[in-house]
Amino acid sequence: MRVIVLGAGVVGTTAAWYLSAAGHEVTVIERQPEAGLETSFANGGQISVCHAEPWAHPGVLPQVLKWIGHEASPLLWRLRADPAQWSWGLRFLRECTPARTRANIVAILGLALHSRGCLQQLRRELDLEYDHLERGILHVYTDEQDFAQAIPSAALMREYGCDRVVKSVEECMQIEPALRHSNVKLVGGTYTAEDESGDARKFTQVLAQKCADHGVVYRYGESVAALQAEAGRISGVRMQDGTVVQADAYVVACGSYTPLLLHPLGVNLPIYPGKGYSATLTLSEGAVAPVVSITDDGHKLVFSRLGNRLRIAGTAEFNGYNTDLNPVRCEAIVKRTQALFPLATSDEVPEFWAGLRPATPGNVPYVGKSRYDNLFVDSGHGTLGWTMSCGSGQLLADLVSGKSPAIDPAPYRVG
Repeated sequence: MRVIVLGAGVVGTTAAWYLSAAGHEVTVIERQPEAGLETSFANGGQISVCHAEPWAHPGVLPQVLKWIGHEASPLLWRLRADPAQWSWGLRFLRECTPARTRANIVAILGLALHSRGCLQQLRRELDLEYDHLERGILHVYTDEQDFAQAIPSAALMREYGCDRVVKSVEECMQIEPALRHSNVKLVGGTYTAEDESGDARKFTQVLAQKCADHGVVYRYGESVAALQAEAGRISGVRMQDGTVVQADAYVVACGSYTPLLLHPLGVNLPIYPGKGYSATLTLSEGAVAPVVSITDDGHKLVFSRLGNRLRIAGTAEFNGYNTDLNPVRCEAIVKRTQALFPLATSDEVPEFWAGLRPATPGNVPYVGKSRYDNLFVDSGHGTLGWTMSCGSGQLLADLVSGKSPAIDPAPYRVG
């Protein structure tokens, strides 16, 4: 079939690869001049199956109340006259029950574990290089209550196939010696040896080139105006210049912008932009910086080594489609980095960035067919876009091709 994929971030690009590998004639339409220039550009750099616990869980509500009014808080909710924001927020609250949290963890783990295996196979087959490290991910805790809550979560993840192991403070420092210089007292950690890190933008752009070599057509610098529907099917993509591009099937992988394209068709998905920040440091000679990827759970930050760079990313700001950099939040990232890794010195000013992560209330993405026969969605991956992208792409390709997928698609169905 002829398939059009809308979006060339890491999710759209992996979808394009698996669709092409399944024998389809694929065209990718992307408004940016290259692949991976929006949310995939400077993310946290983790393939983090261990990060399967959703934002919506029973313990989050007291934290959110504590953070209200604090500009540098890990989660910042800016109230807007926006029905989509309020509707999303109410759905988020419904996902905070123990039963829904457990169900969401299981769904996220299922796709993330499958995806990590797909990524590893793809890297071997295509000889991909993207500053990747296979040294695991270490969650560190500086609050006793947070650490206590992490222990049963880690046990649940082990039950479903993610080997997230509880570690003492000394064991954390053995795994990542740079923590021995920390000015912050650690109380414990969890470690997932099978998880990985790397540069998502490099991965996306390298894979996009492999796609092009495989016959995928990329139309960069072209913006979509709308999807056209007729008789229960999508009849074409209307571009901003008025032209219409047609195919047999259509895949929307536009991240946070997915609901804006789907809403006029009556497909209403609770995907809302959660702005994440990152700072990238080019490390000076002799800097003592982590090599194992670190998650600072209390501050919702991750640290990933990318060659001679250190990427620090995280936090969530719900402020519509605003991508402006907030200097207070940028400074908070730097201060926390200096506290945890005071010897991770840099001779250059950090490179700050903000991107919009497509968040669903329970952090479970949508992958599958919509109520239109030939319209598919691959979006809503939140903070785990790269982690889930390869598995989502393979799942989507199987569904488009009418094949029986490797994992149960039910938790990710559209509508």
